[in-house]
Amino acid sequence: MSEGAYQRLWDSSHVTLQELLDQEQPLLEPVSPRERQSFQYRLSSIYLSYLGLMRRFDTLYDQMVQPQKRRLLRRLLDSVAGRVLELKDDLVRADLSEYHCLDRVLQDLKLTPADLEVPIPKYFLLEQSTILKERELMLAEILSRMEPGFPEMHRTEAIILLQRAERARQGRLRATFMREIRKEEERDRKIREDGWHKFNQNEAAITVQKVWKGYLQRKRTQQDRRTEMEFIGMLPSPPSQVENAGVSYQAGLGEDIRRIHQMEKEEEFQLAMVKTHDALKETEGPDMKEKLKEQIRQWFIECHALTGRFPDYPDEPRGGSYLIFADKTPEQVKMELEAQIQESKKKDQEKNKEKEKEKKEGTQKKGKNEKTRKGEADTMLKVWPSRFIPVIHAGHEEYMSVWKSQYGSIYPKQSFDAETLRVEKRKEVEHEIRIQVDELMRQELKSLRLAVDREEGRPLKHPKKKTGKKAGKKKKEKDLTPNRSVDSLFEELVVFGFLRKSETVALKDYIGDYLYLGSVLNLANKLPMPSLFDIRQNVALYGILRLGSPDIHSMAPLIRSILLVGPSGMGKKMLVKAVCTETGANLFDLSPGNLQGKYPGKMGVQMIVHIVFKVARLLQPSVIWIGNAEKNFYKRVPKEEKEMDPKRIKKDLTKALRLLSPGDRVMLIGTTDQPQLAEMRGLCRTYERILFMPRPDYASRYVLWRQMIEARGIQLTQNLDISALAKVSDGYTPGHILQAIHSVLTERRVLQLSKRPLVASEFLGHLAKLGPVYREEEESLKDWYFKTPLGKRRVKLIKDQDAEEAKLAKEKKKRN
Repeated sequence: MSEGAYQRLWDSSHVTLQELLDQEQPLLEPVSPRERQSFQYRLSSIYLSYLGLMRRFDTLYDQMVQPQKRRLLRRLLDSVAGRVLELKDDLVRADLSEYHCLDRVLQDLKLTPADLEVPIPKYFLLEQSTILKERELMLAEILSRMEPGFPEMHRTEAIILLQRAERARQGRLRATFMREIRKEEERDRKIREDGWHKFNQNEAAITVQKVWKGYLQRKRTQQDRRTEMEFIGMLPSPPSQVENAGVSYQAGLGEDIRRIHQMEKEEEFQLAMVKTHDALKETEGPDMKEKLKEQIRQWFIECHALTGRFPDYPDEPRGGSYLIFADKTPEQVKMELEAQIQESKKKDQEKNKEKEKEKKEGTQKKGKNEKTRKGEADTMLKVWPSRFIPVIHAGHEEYMSVWKSQYGSIYPKQSFDAETLRVEKRKEVEHEIRIQVDELMRQELKSLRLAVDREEGRPLKHPKKKTGKKAGKKKKEKDLTPNRSVDSLFEELVVFGFLRKSETVALKDYIGDYLYLGSVLNLANKLPMPSLFDIRQNVALYGILRLGSPDIHSMAPLIRSILLVGPSGMGKKMLVKAVCTETGANLFDLSPGNLQGKYPGKMGVQMIVHIVFKVARLLQPSVIWIGNAEKNFYKRVPKEEKEMDPKRIKKDLTKALRLLSPGDRVMLIGTTDQPQLAEMRGLCRTYERILFMPRPDYASRYVLWRQMIEARGIQLTQNLDISALAKVSDGYTPGHILQAIHSVLTERRVLQLSKRPLVASEFLGHLAKLGPVYREEEESLKDWYFKTPLGKRRVKLIKDQDAEEAKLAKEKKKRN
């Protein structure tokens, strides 16, 4: 795409953004629970629109070259991503579920399930590539020191070993060759015994023609049938791999070239910023300084002439001389300074009066009012005020005022706009000079008071800041390792196996399809189970978007921990690795099995938890993984695991989690397949979000079979019935399906595909050897999930809706 195409995309994105901003204000109005469906529909449509907008801004920020535009796009991208996270929280409160059925909204907005995919900004990894490379080198160096060296082998021993292996290989080949010769001899012997059937020349020719014509006709019929099915869209047309590879290579090359141009223009812009700042400070700085001094002196004289004494100079925290130059007269400024002191006194008096009134009023009325208010507030549906909307508004206004009318034709080389840069830097220079002038003028005001009024400087009384409740104060963590460097702590964690090298796994590799009948199931009062697509989407929202950007994490709703609950083989560890890969996060392992025999005693547990969280905060983003998370909260510890003592980390883990605040890009992710063994209360307090992962449905199984087989470089044919495989593999997890594919598609079988096509029956034997997830196991997991706080509220909502429907049905019968 050209720069003009990106500019047009930016223009259309801001048109959409303006429409969304107009829809934000009506959302703040509380809605009755009876209008829950319409409220959910409005929230879902806005959520989908912001997702599309985020996808556009990510493309623009990744490919636009002009440095000033990219700064604005970065702010817009982060704020829109933050707004998506806020709307996700609102949807959870409205649906009382972590998963949402948006198929009806998709249909009304004429979108596809691909538009529901959460885009992961490309800058998450691109902008910290150098840091990640340094960290990988450091980790590889430590691991290489830990690995024992290979034992040295004498040259003669190596030759003997190679000869033995080569003779064995030749022997296997000779045995295979002799087996084929024996088969041919056996075939010839049977033919000789049965006797040769003699054909004359015409019979032989007719037989050959019959076989050949039959073969040609079957081939033509098969080709015609395939062409017809491709034409009506029942079969995908065979892709030209060479053409697709060429097009994708050219597109990727163009994107890389634009990124190189971005770096060049950014370097130019950084130099221009320094030069412009110095030039403005040198040329316009003295004039600014003198002008400010004259204006402040004039203010002194006018205030003295009006009131008979010099005014109090505003302090820096309250704005300093900005308060003076806010287009106000000396009388207004003086009145404001005095009014602040009087207002604080009035507020104290009003509070005292209110306390007296509350004491006089009866406690019964107060209790009733509070109960009614709380009840109404709990039942009403509303959207919480957004922290990102003001940032989006400011970015949109900057685009409308500065960049809307400036197209790439004005700056064909995509260099920075010098005039816009001068305006920005002039404000910075003015702010620096104002601080210097304020210090000088405070001293001058003191000398004027002594010389004219013979009065010493009187300090301005500020209203006292009210401290919050004691319970709201955040406790500071005591540093148990004050004299140790980060590198030494990092190395210690690697040596003991608490810091691991994460495998490279993209989130898109977690394959699964969308649940297309979610709204239909809801209307039938059936609880739809989440699909693998929904799980992937939630992991992107809760884990990747928050950990990827410090600006998003500091303002988005805080989530410190996630628990992935599902049968073995559902890909829970894969999702943990995907979060680390997409955000460049460090992977810490605090699983009970990994803690066994390390850091014994109470002080040892405190020390390891402290070190892990300290290094995780210093080298953020970080993921702390706990496998078999239920063991930390066992109801009863099994006899065979008493030596492990899996519950010893429980208290220190919860304390360390509470100390994480917005801006600390550290996330605890637990995985479990037996949550029933844990105490519900402790588990739900530690893990703020619980994501249930049931067995894959038919659509997800179909996509899993197809894409996993194609990933091995095999082109699917009509002989392989994927639909039958998806039907037969009901109850099997993605891990089972992957095992069956690896077992069947060996190197030898892949080489035979040209002669013997792949069929579905080959996978059945391998699937039969694996143990599926039975319905009883999944039902027990569902029952446990609906006992969690969010699950209880969801069940209660369904019961209330059923009761209300039954009530309405009775009323209709009475009317009839």
